[in-house]
Amino acid sequence: MKMKQQVMTEPGKIIFREIEVPEVADNQVKIKMMNIGVCGSDIHVYHGKHPFTKYPVTQGHEVSGEVVELGKNTSGRLRIGQKVTVEPQCFCGKCYPCRHGKYNLCEELKVMGFQTTGMASEYFVVDESKVTEIPEDMSYEHAAMIEPLSVAVHAVKQMGDVTGMDIVVLGAGPIGNLVAQTAKGMGAKKVMITDVSELRLNIAKKCGVDVCVNTKEKDFGEAMIEAFGPDKADVIYDCAGNDITMGQAIQHARKGSVIVLVAVFAGMANIDLAVANDHELDIKSTMMYRHDDYVDAIRLVDEGKVNLEPLVTKTFPFDKYLDAYKFIDEHREDAMKIIINVQE
Repeated sequence: MKMKQQVMTEPGKIIFREIEVPEVADNQVKIKMMNIGVCGSDIHVYHGKHPFTKYPVTQGHEVSGEVVELGKNTSGRLRIGQKVTVEPQCFCGKCYPCRHGKYNLCEELKVMGFQTTGMASEYFVVDESKVTEIPEDMSYEHAAMIEPLSVAVHAVKQMGDVTGMDIVVLGAGPIGNLVAQTAKGMGAKKVMITDVSELRLNIAKKCGVDVCVNTKEKDFGEAMIEAFGPDKADVIYDCAGNDITMGQAIQHARKGSVIVLVAVFAGMANIDLAVANDHELDIKSTMMYRHDDYVDAIRLVDEGKVNLEPLVTKTFPFDKYLDAYKFIDEHREDAMKIIINVQE
């Protein structure tokens, strides 16, 4: 049996090839792929700017699908016809981080769609351990967004219990939006989000974020005091990842408070560490997610605490994968989440 698989042969060029559907090993699951989300890292690959990806590469790491075959030694946790998503991390299980439960920091970490084959194909075979069940009433589109939501969940949990906290999120793109929603869903008292795009800020409003500030029009420091009073915020999450936003965070954070870097900087940062030192700021970082973050992400959506629908900008059929990238390039300021429908 043949299937269609996407391959990015070089930056900006995608082909589709016909290959045999993989056989299912004893501990594996065969999934009929339904939806794939396109994220910022995929766009870096498209532009040839991802530092850890070589070509050719099959992409796809934000996914949803339907179980169609189970290996004979699978646990019985999954069933034919079940909605699922896949955790795309491949880790060694032997290094120090892996041995201590932090496999998202594996010394040999590979991510499907970047350093190993992604899931942009009509069928995908994967170890059962990487497959997570999705509630039946969740759409395949939303299920494909559990991966980026898990990034947000892991980031918010860097602060432990955020119940009652005042929180700022810099950057209202997909990850920033999800960090803000997650913080609210996990008990934050008030959340402020900033951006320079009115469209993204309006989407954040639709998603229930308390305070939405355009920093082209309003000073960040003044906006934070207006939102929270002179004590400012307990934590600032930088989901934009540039010198301006990190500079704002360091300059205006409450002394002795916390900044969590969520975004990936494109290059070396130029930031005022003297101020960070003088204000005794705790600068933390966050990397991907673990299984418990997937579980919490699914729960937040299932309980109505995170609203994914306003983030879906446009859906493209599988054979128009390249058009999806072109659309994103043409709509840099107003595209949020682009979805590929593998079965169209």
